Amino acid sequence: PVVPVAGAEGSAVAAEPAEGPWLQQHLLAIREKGLPGTAELVETFLDAVAARGVKPYAKQEEAIREVFSGNHVALSTPTGSGKSLVAVSMLFRAVAENKRAYYTCPIKALVSEKFFELCKSFGPELVGMATGDVSINSKAPIICCTA
Repeated sequence: PVVPVAGAEGSAVAAEPAEGPWLQQHLLAIREKGLPGTAELVETFLDAVAARGVKPYAKQEEAIREVFSGNHVALSTPTGSGKSLVAVSMLFRAVAENKRAYYTCPIKALVSEKFFELCKSFGPELVGMATGDVSINSKAPIICCTA
């Protein structure tokens, strides 16, 4: 599409297409091809992350690969060390496999913040929220809720 740019004296510039939820795009591609094997699914997720300019730390990637292998993972690392990326990998796997997953937070403010972040990543139709007084999109495959 061509969008006029303010201050450009009537010229028009081609607008970049809206990106949309970055993980949703990869999930749609997976659904079109059919559910891939574990190795292809984890590589699809890691490629999506790399396309965003993120290079997981070695321990993050190890944990992500364990998640996609179906193993349980417990992370004990400081705030800001990348636990959320591992959690998002689990959500990605669950949605790709037509399952439901829960992202829990201890307080409502964090639930709300994570809910909006997950909506940007997966698309609002795939994410719901449940707290003591709010329920949004309760049938979604990803539910962000208070613990």
